[in-house]
Amino acid sequence: MHTKKRLLLLSVTLLTFSSPAMAQITPAAGQALAAGADAAERSRPATMSSDASQPNQEATAPANKESFSTGVAKARDQLDSATSTSMLDSETISNFGLRDVPNMLRLIPGVRTEASSGEGYANVTIRGLPLSANGAKYVQFQEDGLPVFEFGDIGWASSDEFLRSDLNLAGVQAIRGGSASTFASNSPGGVINLISKTGVAEGGAIATTIGLDFERYRLDFDYGGRLSDTLRMHIGGFYRQGDGPRAIGLDGERGGQVKLNITKEFTGGYIRFYGKYLDDRTPAYSVAPIAITGSNANPKYRAVAGFDPTHDTLMSKYVTGLLTLDGNNQLASYDLTDGQHPVVKSVGFETQFDLAGWTITNRTRYSDISGGFRSAEQVVINTATAVATQYGGAGATLSYANGPNAGQVIANPATLNGNGLLVPINFGNLDFHSLNNFTNDVRASRTFAMGKTELTLTGGFYKSRQDIDVDYLFGSVLSEVKSDGEAALINLTRANGTAVTQNGYYSYGPGFGSVRLGHLSMKSTYDVAAPYASANIKLGKLSVGGSLRYDFFDAEGSYRRATGYSSLDVNGDGIVSSAETRVSQFDLTTSSPLDYSTEYLSYSMSANYRFSQSLSGFLRYSRGGRANAERLIRNSFVDLTSGELIDSSAAVDTVKQLEGGVKYRNNGVTLQITGFSAEADDTNGFRGTPFTRTYETKGFEFEGEFQRGPFRLNTGATYTDAEISADNLTPSNVGRKPGRQPDWIFQATPQITTKNFSVGAAFIGTTGSFTDPSNQLRQPGYITTDAFARYNLTDYITVSVNANNLFDVLAITEVNDTTIPASGVGLARVLNPRAISATLSYAF
Repeated sequence: MHTKKRLLLLSVTLLTFSSPAMAQITPAAGQALAAGADAAERSRPATMSSDASQPNQEATAPANKESFSTGVAKARDQLDSATSTSMLDSETISNFGLRDVPNMLRLIPGVRTEASSGEGYANVTIRGLPLSANGAKYVQFQEDGLPVFEFGDIGWASSDEFLRSDLNLAGVQAIRGGSASTFASNSPGGVINLISKTGVAEGGAIATTIGLDFERYRLDFDYGGRLSDTLRMHIGGFYRQGDGPRAIGLDGERGGQVKLNITKEFTGGYIRFYGKYLDDRTPAYSVAPIAITGSNANPKYRAVAGFDPTHDTLMSKYVTGLLTLDGNNQLASYDLTDGQHPVVKSVGFETQFDLAGWTITNRTRYSDISGGFRSAEQVVINTATAVATQYGGAGATLSYANGPNAGQVIANPATLNGNGLLVPINFGNLDFHSLNNFTNDVRASRTFAMGKTELTLTGGFYKSRQDIDVDYLFGSVLSEVKSDGEAALINLTRANGTAVTQNGYYSYGPGFGSVRLGHLSMKSTYDVAAPYASANIKLGKLSVGGSLRYDFFDAEGSYRRATGYSSLDVNGDGIVSSAETRVSQFDLTTSSPLDYSTEYLSYSMSANYRFSQSLSGFLRYSRGGRANAERLIRNSFVDLTSGELIDSSAAVDTVKQLEGGVKYRNNGVTLQITGFSAEADDTNGFRGTPFTRTYETKGFEFEGEFQRGPFRLNTGATYTDAEISADNLTPSNVGRKPGRQPDWIFQATPQITTKNFSVGAAFIGTTGSFTDPSNQLRQPGYITTDAFARYNLTDYITVSVNANNLFDVLAITEVNDTTIPASGVGLARVLNPRAISATLSYAF
């Protein structure tokens, strides 16, 4: 392995620094990344000055929205690039009030986002690649060109949880497929890059936002500008507090973020230092009870009595703490109101300069990441009578464990809250001790002009280190189903008077569906090293290119899991109750090792033909890899004794993609039509059961923009025909559609902008799908509508109103059930309800 590594590093070095005598220099991707931010900053109101006249090359890169830099070797006009790309500008993000990343991504064509868990923990994929678990397995989230995490699907710690959209954001770039396989590790499906402002535009803003039909109070600010002729800066952030868009009965939103960067310009380049501090809490929405009637082929979904799955959650002001044992078997109480709680302290730098005719770009960032994730993980729901009998036996009785009716017996469980339901809940408590990430990416690029021929060479080396030091802890309770965040815990008593629960707790560990959810303590580190290179030759109107990347991957660490229950006097009263016999503890004297390595090649080949100034066509084939990380531990793919993988093929999943399309841009009209096919491997687990599957998908996507005068229309639609082609766990799934895979996803965003006002709407939707690979129960499609209106009171003061899910649509993203349940009540994840807010902003 070490010999291979030395040879590859030597090859990249030779490629990077070999150069003909008469070479000409062109800007590299780092400049264009800054240019994308610069362009967005220049879109400020006219009252704000721009420093575009400054002489530095990085500051004066063309403010051209067609130039794209994410996941490619060199920024190019999109019509000269054999990739499928999209951009989202900061003005659109601000107009629609998209201050959470998952909902923002719903506006990007080809990106399927299940934004039902709050301001993070969304399921994200591209072009029909599978969503068999949470997070974004095949998609990498970046911030200013570097990954947030090396892996997008860390359990309960997906990348979007650790990102925030505020006035720092200049725009978003997304690449689907294409060269993402070779210009980023572990991202064969694509890359989504959030780009920060860098002080190119002089001025700033202060904005105050208030929820009109829900409780939210938020203050945003930013300021950027020049400190001298060669020095500029930008600072910005936000702070907010409130319940959030759903009724939880308490302040679930509280916290904020501050980001700062300083750029020093010099002849031929720049160096930028930046920092970020994020400490924010937002609710972690989970599945909710929902009534399901009709037939599997034509089900009807509606709210149960006394509980609206769109507006309500099982979070409650009466259930704010979780009592369980921590990773060291010490009794601890955790604050459930933390919800999604990311804590990020990042520092980094970016530099670009010329050396011997080459443009060198280096980006480095270290992020100290901790926090936690706390949510209700419902496993089953049934009538109160059935739950009482199941866990307490015949004649068992129910009573309130807390809340205003604490101690009162529930005389008629069948009429409880008008719905007669109880839900056994596993409260998940994830302690993120360290998700620290270090990343460095250095690359060199040069374009050689030889008559009418241009040859562009790029070589680079990527190094990252990702910690996953997490305790997965649980506690199990019985809860009523009640709206407005007022659900109380329920005690269960057997007919002979023996208590089954203690203050509503059934167990101090995973008591319901314990195969699916188990106490686990993990301390692991993943190292990635990847040399990469590309070559692109332009022969008149034809461009032909190729790129490759070789990833070296090392995993090491240890972990321990609680495999059963023990007894412990949790409340210290000298008596071990029934619930106290169900306590999950770790054996602190032993642990299982993690110790394996792998390596894999990714490559991409493309051709692009520029038929005319306004029309081009392209073709590309790519093979990319995704190294699997902590999911291999959680789903028992690791040998308990050696730390090696039981099956070495589980280390890496590959994605093979063929895509081709045409692009058109002329006189305010932009069109992209792309056909694609892909084959993707997936090594994963479902409710504690490991599996390996292969998926095949094909389809096409459309993206368009039309602009005339004050009117602008952005549209996008993706058709996907996907099926499972191999399944080691359930062979009968072969030939079936993956769960939650709609045939169509689509968006349309019309806007009208004049000097003093703007109005617009965003229509986003999907067609129906099946709830799981058994292809029995149908899940309905939906269309949600976002809208905004903005008016400039003066040259400096603006007032705006925006609404998300304006018509309060029940938009289901996931259903736990495979068929209609006998009780007629299931569990589903849904998008947020209507949320209307008003913003008053002052620009200076």
